[in-house]
Parts: sequence; structure tokens; C-alpha cells
Amino acid sequence: MQRIRFSGAVSLDGFIAGPDHAADWIVPDPEMDFAAWAGQFDTLLVGRRTFEIMARAKRTTMPGMRTVVVSTTLQPADHPEVTILGEAVEDAVGAMRARTGTEKDVLLFGGAGLFGRLLAAGLVDAVEVAVQPVLLGSGIPLQPATPHRRALRLTGHRVSAVGVVRLEYAVAS
Repeated sequence: MQRIRFSGAVSLDGFIAGPDHAADWIVPDPEMDFAAWAGQFDTLLVGRRTFEIMARAKRTTMPGMRTVVVSTTLQPADHPEVTILGEAVEDAVGAMRARTGTEKDVLLFGGAGLFGRLLAAGLVDAVEVAVQPVLLGSGIPLQPATPHRRALRLTGHRVSAVGVVRLEYAVAS
């Protein structure tokens, strides 16, 4: 079974993006081996808003990963380099998670709404955040308001010299 791992930067006060989706507050961590980290995944799973930001930057794919976008408005013909999931997202992600024959995981990147939706459906296996040394005060929260509570179990942590605290949690079943 492939694990679905949410990963992203978060401010100390719990925002994954600032007002107007600003990300200029994210501190580059020179200790992070991005290539080794990215090599753990074979699929990048994102929501439409995150994908649109990626498209504006002309970075809709990552080497060695297929990109899967959750959207009911994007047209597959307009984005042939990615797979677009429309309806029945939970079923499609469940099937993706049940795939066998690969040692790599699925990277759920960005998209607080998609993260919350899949977490509520029991489809997120790990939450990995890089807590940034900044208080934003407002923006897009990591977890939208929800009646669902999820227990997490700490599986790893690291503090970098620039003050970024990496926390890794398994989602308790």
C-alpha cells in the first residue's frame, strides 16, 4: 500500500500560506536534501488552486513523479501533462493508495481544503510540516475548521540551524 503523506511549510501560528497565497515567508533550509526527499515519492497530488500557482510558475510537474490534480473545473485537454481527478475523489485516492508494486509514496502538497477532505476520509497516513520561524497573523490555515479530530503520533523531528523545525507524524487510525 502506498502512503499518502501531506507535506508543507507552516508558520508558527498555523498558516500554510499568507494573505493572497504569499509564500515569501518560507525560510530556505540549507540542511534539507530536497532531491533525496523528493525521491521518496512517485506521485504529486495537489488541489486546483495549488496547481494554478504551479502553472503560473510553469512548474506543473516534478522529475520522477506523475502529477495528479483534484479539480472539477480544469479540462484534461488543457493540461495533458497531468492527470485530473474530477468527481469521486475519495474513491480515486483510495485506489491510488491501494496500488501495489511501488516502494514510493504519494506526496499531498499544498491545498488545505484537499488535505482536510482527505484527512476526514481517513486517506492521509502522515503529516509532515516544516514549522517556519514566523508569525503571519492571517492567511490560509493548515487545517480548515472541521468537526473532525485526528490524533497524530510523532515519528520524527529535526531542528535546523536557520530555525526551521521539521515535524513528522503518523495519522493514528
